[in-house]
Amino acid sequence: MAEPTQIESQVPRARLLIVDDEVPQMRALCATLELEGYATDGYGSAHEALATLRPGLFDLLLTDLMMPEMDGIALIKSARQADPTLGAIVMTGHGTIDTAVQAMKVGALDYILKPFRLNVILPVLSRALDVQRLRRENAALQERERIRSAELAVAYRDLEAFAYSISHDLRAPLRAIDGFAQMLQEDHAPRLDEEARRLIGVIRERSQAMDQLIVGLLAFSRAGRQPLDSLPIDMFALATAAVAEMRASYCGPDPLIDIGALPACAGDPTVIRQVWCNLIGNALKYSARRSQPHIRISGHVAGAEAIYEVQDNGAGFDMQYAGKLFGVFQRLHRADEFAGTGVGLAIVQRIVTRHGGRIWAEGAVDAGARFCFALPLALPAAHGPACEACASAAASGVGDD
Repeated sequence: MAEPTQIESQVPRARLLIVDDEVPQMRALCATLELEGYATDGYGSAHEALATLRPGLFDLLLTDLMMPEMDGIALIKSARQADPTLGAIVMTGHGTIDTAVQAMKVGALDYILKPFRLNVILPVLSRALDVQRLRRENAALQERERIRSAELAVAYRDLEAFAYSISHDLRAPLRAIDGFAQMLQEDHAPRLDEEARRLIGVIRERSQAMDQLIVGLLAFSRAGRQPLDSLPIDMFALATAAVAEMRASYCGPDPLIDIGALPACAGDPTVIRQVWCNLIGNALKYSARRSQPHIRISGHVAGAEAIYEVQDNGAGFDMQYAGKLFGVFQRLHRADEFAGTGVGLAIVQRIVTRHGGRIWAEGAVDAGARFCFALPLALPAAHGPACEACASAAASGVGDD
């Protein structure tokens, strides 16, 4: 066995592991490349070279193709098991296309022919090191991403636990306040003057509104974390069901609701139904002051997207404030004009965005509004159960704008 050639350069271009059973050639190559600024360790035995391998210790393996105890291709396979990021170059006197292809399949970046010529070796080394550098940078990025994903998963679990804790710790006293105020209102109202009764009503109204805000914030938080199913969706059936659900809780003038043809798409039906419920519920609410509320639901295909619209003849909004529509707790109308928490449209946007879609709105003051959302016709395979929080949002009343 030839003794390893020691690294003499303080800042080598790269560290090379050179393996060739023709020891004089191996030593000559080590010496030549060290003069070019490389650090080299040379071995005449493949097994002894493998014994020195540690992840990240060498940048490139240069191996002879034909060796008695282990050929170069087998050495590359074994070396990459010890260091998966190690690049390799095959040295051969039998330079055929088949040899090169076979070597590339097991991880070789290039090959060089014997007898060696420096003006050929140096460009091959330079190209291989560039590729190797990119490989290792990519591997480092992937590892950082893996660690970051694991940290985020832990953070999400902690956030979920914190959210449930906040929900219990905040909602329990609010319910107690509302309950005691209700008892005071019902049991002692005759002994209270008009102002006291008004103040009790304010206490109940504000505690109930705070409870709705907490529920809405929890639903918004969960809407971005729950996994989605990817299923074919009959949008006409889904929108029709949402209309029936919203009609059941609607107390205004009898609305005229037109549902046109709606193209099918792929997505999570549970949460897409919540999109329809939010948008249709908002349309009913903001057009309830019309003698004849009129809502039009339509859709069409444009390119790789299915686009859906919910249009009403209600209060509308000023387009200069359209950017606030989908923000959490952002409202364009006062609470004494139209009830709501300002969370519903934020949940809608989050659901649509998680499906790879987009949402926008158009309107004019006192001239109605039109909400549109686009979904890809095909959704990539999802990874689990539907978002329960979004489905429960409608039942808890947090789906309102």
